Amino acid sequence: MAEKFIKDAIKKPGALRKAMGAKKGEPIDKKKMAAKKSDLEKKAEGDKKLSPSQRKMLQRINLAETLEKMRKK
Repeated sequence: MAEKFIKDAIKKPGALRKAMGAKKGEPIDKKKMAAKKSDLEKKAEGDKKLSPSQRKMLQRINLAETLEKMRKK
């Protein structure tokens, strides 16, 4: 059971894919994802704040990158 804790931790599987406009079964374009992440990070610089939906998108992108790193190991 402990080996599948990541699967149980993801509350809304496919939400990032849907938000990025990728169809089910297709990989998410890494260039689009990197561009979206840098755009959101620029918006969040300094005292500026992101909206809740933008914050959630940034969290989903970070999680996807982390999971990708775990997969490669």
